[in-house]
Amino acid sequence: MSRMEVSSHKNKAFESRDFVMGTLISQKVYGAQGQAAIDSAMKRMNELEKLLTFKAEQGDVYKLNQNAGKEKIALSSDTIKILRKSQQVAELSSGAFDITVGPLVKSWAIGTPQEHIPSYEELKKILPLINFRDLYVDDSAASLKRPGQMVDLGGIAKGFAGDEVIRIYKKFGIRSAFVNIGGNVITLGNKPDGTPWRVGIRNPRPDAGQTQQSEQILATVEVVNKAVVTAGDEQRYFIKDGIRYHHILDPVTGYPARSDLMSVTLIMDSSFDADALDTAVFILGLEKGRELIRQFGGIEAVFITADKKIYITDGIKGSFKLYNEGNEYKLAN
Repeated sequence: MSRMEVSSHKNKAFESRDFVMGTLISQKVYGAQGQAAIDSAMKRMNELEKLLTFKAEQGDVYKLNQNAGKEKIALSSDTIKILRKSQQVAELSSGAFDITVGPLVKSWAIGTPQEHIPSYEELKKILPLINFRDLYVDDSAASLKRPGQMVDLGGIAKGFAGDEVIRIYKKFGIRSAFVNIGGNVITLGNKPDGTPWRVGIRNPRPDAGQTQQSEQILATVEVVNKAVVTAGDEQRYFIKDGIRYHHILDPVTGYPARSDLMSVTLIMDSSFDADALDTAVFILGLEKGRELIRQFGGIEAVFITADKKIYITDGIKGSFKLYNEGNEYKLAN
């Protein structure tokens, strides 16, 4: 954990870097109550980690999974909100986003020392367990229909946490802040000088020599009061026999999603909504993903396809900047 206070003429900037919810969290908060806001936000994220992570034995997710195939179990209001949002996005995406992929996540174990390609026999046993309609949720409790079923909230929990952090900042009177939760960026207000925040979009295929984070930025987009959330195949993966196996699993095939996208970035008011939707869009691919986000108002997007074409929505054409266009990436619209 690190803390830093930066003084300026009219604003006080407080910064922190921490590790929670299985990822790196960085916060930059302006205002007299900045440190108190950061501390309160960290307390909240630690609470959510204990509640929502796969292996926290006293948490809701662990208890729900252990209780699969049995009676419904009482859960916190936070967990109920997340489960209900997950069901909504699952319905809208025809199951492309499905939190009952828990058994697949456990089997592939991508990003752990146990990562491997499951056998045909393993997947044959697991795939019948993946069905978001087997998750029952009411106002205070939930259940999974069959033994062996498991939910995994890795595709939505960070988004929920992001909205919670912004809520806490506002409670402390903060008007300008930037938080990055494992690549999910959420901004509050403008920068202190009145200009928009500039958020980087990573190159999903950086050159081998590009080891610094700044060198891996492919483009930027300027935003105010927005969440900028990316799903991509470069975030967690392993390569075997020349094939990239990434962490975004297709609930239909049981394998890492094979769409025409390398990454998709959604720009929305809510990081909670964006976190779930970007997973669905990535799995669906460019055209079906576009169709999905057209169902909503106020969503901007950056799609990067496997052939290194970049498609952006009309609303960000004035604020999107592509760097180093000579590296084979081209704006396609």
